[in-house]
Amino acid sequence: QVQLVESGGGLVQAGGSLRLSCAASGRTFSSYAMGWFRQAPGKEREFVARISWSGASTYYADSVKGRFTISRDNAKNTVYLQMNSLKPEDTAVYYCAADGSRVVSTTPGRYEYWGQGTQVTVSS
Repeated sequence: QVQLVESGGGLVQAGGSLRLSCAASGRTFSSYAMGWFRQAPGKEREFVARISWSGASTYYADSVKGRFTISRDNAKNTVYLQMNSLKPEDTAVYYCAADGSRVVSTTPGRYEYWGQGTQVTVSS
């Protein structure tokens, strides 16, 4: 089992920044690739970013590329999502998730463990 707890969400004006954190406990954090997803009201959960177990490889949705940065600190069992130049369309509940597979996936169903989510609201 891996337990994930997100933090860092909040209300920010358009153009602002937020840094989300996801603290992991349980089984070996460094053996999992980690992803961030988001879900806006009435919409499906969508992929935001992924980082490999070592941190050497990262992947982003086109909608956030150049604005968001995913990173991890395996010594602290934590993954981060730095969000800059936020837009109102970034408003959603953000979830972190763990994937034990080495195959890169942007599909929510491929991720084994999920956090409870943190709300991000961007005002115009």
